[in-house]
Amino acid sequence: MPEYLECFFDELGLNEPWKPVSHLVLAAWLVFYVAFLAYAFSAHGGFLFIDTANLVVHEGGHNLFGWFGPTIGLWGGTLLQWLVPFLLGVYFFTRREITGFVFCIFFFFENWLYTATYMADARAMVLPLVTTGDPEFAEHDFHAIFSNLGVLDYDTKIAMTVRLLGWCGMIAVVIWFAHQKPSRKGLSPLQAPAEEGNKFQEFLSRESNRR
Repeated sequence: MPEYLECFFDELGLNEPWKPVSHLVLAAWLVFYVAFLAYAFSAHGGFLFIDTANLVVHEGGHNLFGWFGPTIGLWGGTLLQWLVPFLLGVYFFTRREITGFVFCIFFFFENWLYTATYMADARAMVLPLVTTGDPEFAEHDFHAIFSNLGVLDYDTKIAMTVRLLGWCGMIAVVIWFAHQKPSRKGLSPLQAPAEEGNKFQEFLSRESNRR
């Protein structure tokens, strides 16, 4: 890897190892994720929760994201729903906090299931829309998006792909998390890991050589 990339990663702390977690914490989170996956699978693609970010939200008959232009007005809800957990995941990644990182990325991919549900409804438009204004002004995001892109007839196929990617992402994150090494048993907060002890010994030897 080029030296400038190494320096960049060092500055961000990305070359540092993940902060350790105990066996108990690792096991508890794995139980949670496996239970959630089982619950989501049992829903068979139905509503897991109330999803408002993928719906067009109106205030007085106007799309709230429409202030930033028609394109952002249509894509704003979906982008917001995806970006928030992703950016939080990046934050925890830079801090090397593995539980926070996995939680955010897991639900980043879980949001894809929501998105797929409304993508598949682009032509049928039978799902309810959320509005704070006149319901007659409510518009189905993905009906408009797919119509503009000329892919409205492929709404269910696109939704199937997005749903599959969401499932693959969630499962991959959980598998990766399960393969992380928990902190060693019996290590007290006052005990330094072996590598830290080695660094301290090297420091002492350098100081003694200087004298």
